[in-house]
Amino acid sequence: MSVAEKRACIEPAHKSLSIQQQCKLINLPRSSYYRPEMVLDSTENLALMRLIDEEYTKHPFFGSRQMRDFLRQNGYKINRKRVQRLMRKMGIQSIAPKPNTSKRHPGHKIYPYLLRNLDVLCPNQVWCSDITYIRLPGGFVYLTAVMDWYSRYVLSWEVSVTMDSDFCVSALESALRQHGQPDIFNTDQGAQYTSNDFTDKLKDAEVLISMDGKGRAMDNIFIERLWRSVKYEEIYLKEYESVRELTDCLKVYFDFYNNERTHSSLGAKTPSEIYWGCMQRAAA
Repeated sequence: MSVAEKRACIEPAHKSLSIQQQCKLINLPRSSYYRPEMVLDSTENLALMRLIDEEYTKHPFFGSRQMRDFLRQNGYKINRKRVQRLMRKMGIQSIAPKPNTSKRHPGHKIYPYLLRNLDVLCPNQVWCSDITYIRLPGGFVYLTAVMDWYSRYVLSWEVSVTMDSDFCVSALESALRQHGQPDIFNTDQGAQYTSNDFTDKLKDAEVLISMDGKGRAMDNIFIERLWRSVKYEEIYLKEYESVRELTDCLKVYFDFYNNERTHSSLGAKTPSEIYWGCMQRAAA
């Protein structure tokens, strides 16, 4: 059950259970229940972020200078500082390496990248996760997914209106509960993934933790390709009126992605055929 679905289950006027008790029963952090329905922003900022999102999906190596130039070419009088602020709000940055530009959270451990020169030969050997931005009329939300590296199968996903770690932890818990555990779990160095809430779940499941090199989005290439597919095949084609409508449409899309959408890199098979086919052969 997604965070949005859990929130919908809470009954504020319940006769015998407080909101705190209800949250505990369905494993929903109270902060996730009380968070605002959607991050609101000005119409102009939303228009700018829509353009930034689409251009970044095409050219993930664009930094704030190139993005500023792109927006100016499209008629927006905008300075670099504003572009930087909007890109930070969206949680994106250029994949081009930059010296000494990002500060790690002082209380969070950074783990080494374990996938270099590694042959990934079967499902559940390596899982990966990432976060992407999704625009909505009047606001925006964030989407995270957990994917099996070998098969490209999307194991779980969550939508959130904030960039805290709760929805990433929820997606991880869902994947572990439904699919067991991988040998290695790979993410970027974002604060959501370096948080103790997230890494402790992996340690408890005895999963090795791997993190991309700083500024190296290509280290997590397959989930970057997933975001490109989600956006061009679903997000950019529609105008969602609410978080619930977005969530409903994503359910349909990820079912299509896993079970119907073939991949040339998978021999024209679907992620589901590869993931479950390998699992069935291993169990035989």
